[in-house]
Amino acid sequence: MDIEADAHAIISANAYMTLGTADAGGLPWVTPVWFAPEGDRRFYWVSDPGARHSRNLADRPELSIAIFDSHAPISTGQGVYMAAVADLPSGDELEHGIRIFSRRAVEQGGRAWTVADVSPGARLRLYRATATERWIGNREDRRTPLPE
Repeated sequence: MDIEADAHAIISANAYMTLGTADAGGLPWVTPVWFAPEGDRRFYWVSDPGARHSRNLADRPELSIAIFDSHAPISTGQGVYMAAVADLPSGDELEHGIRIFSRRAVEQGGRAWTVADVSPGARLRLYRATATERWIGNREDRRTPLPE
């Protein structure tokens, strides 16, 4: 079993990931977001900075991520689970991130995105999460750490 290849396949095959965030007081919140991966450890998405998960990340940038096929039949699903840290890329990192996000959006039938679409004055911002720990969950609901 090649768990790295399995994790990559899960990440590549899915369009949405679930973010687990918490506010400054620790109240949890989860939300799905459409995402673009950069490898298997860095992920980009766009959100309104006023959305609850975005406000939570402004207070507490640590988050959890789950990526899984929600259509898998019972007892057949696998998922990738991560602890991560989120930020708002800027400068050259913003340009790099929006290229990755835009490329995947176009590949999946969406529109091209530019830095102007996620800069001050626009409704949305580009967010980035970098995984600090990763696991793959198998069909028996056991989590196996992925190599770093």
